Amino acid sequence: MSARTPPPPALTRWERRTEVPLLAASLVFLAGYAVRVLAPYDAQPWHDIALVLVGVTWLLFIADYAVRIRLSGLGHRFVRVHWLDTLVLLLPLLRPLRLIKVYTAIQKRRDEPRLSLYARVMSYAGLTSLLLGLSASLAVYHQEHDAPGASIRTFGDAVWWACATLTTVGYGDAVPVTPWGRVVAAFLMACGLALLGAVTGSFSSWLIQVFRREDEKEPPASG
Repeated sequence: MSARTPPPPALTRWERRTEVPLLAASLVFLAGYAVRVLAPYDAQPWHDIALVLVGVTWLLFIADYAVRIRLSGLGHRFVRVHWLDTLVLLLPLLRPLRLIKVYTAIQKRRDEPRLSLYARVMSYAGLTSLLLGLSASLAVYHQEHDAPGASIRTFGDAVWWACATLTTVGYGDAVPVTPWGRVVAAFLMACGLALLGAVTGSFSSWLIQVFRREDEKEPPASG
């Protein structure tokens, strides 16, 4: 089965039923990771509780991935065809990138979309940017705050860095110095460019559509 072949009905039903619960599990994972990163070292039992939440939700992601491999009928090719799902499984902090599938699953349960195409793109990109920025801030702070020569010492520094990176501003006052911090930065830069392009393109198309409608409503000028 090629990448363009429609998925089996069983896989489609499974994804529709699990996307929203998995989104909730993603938020639980993010909350657990945040506690692990931000809570003081002696904050017990919160560290243990957070570790359990992170482990349990990750096991849910692995179980979902295994079920979808079986239902897809692709076998080992599933890893290549569904590369985003594979990447998200390995790096759960990137699960906000799957929000578009969650939104699609919700909309398929309705007769008509509640938002226009342009509004959907902008709302998806905005929510994805927010969650990715938070995830990147946590990951970079975790790697950088105690590294020698680091300029990102507090979580506030990490949030400021994530905002500057996502918006492609890049002030340069806070930059990662560790290898893994720079890996996170590279991912965030790529995602920031893609999301910014999606938002600006959709907003421009929406404005053109509005102006075209206004021109059509105006009566022709009399000679």
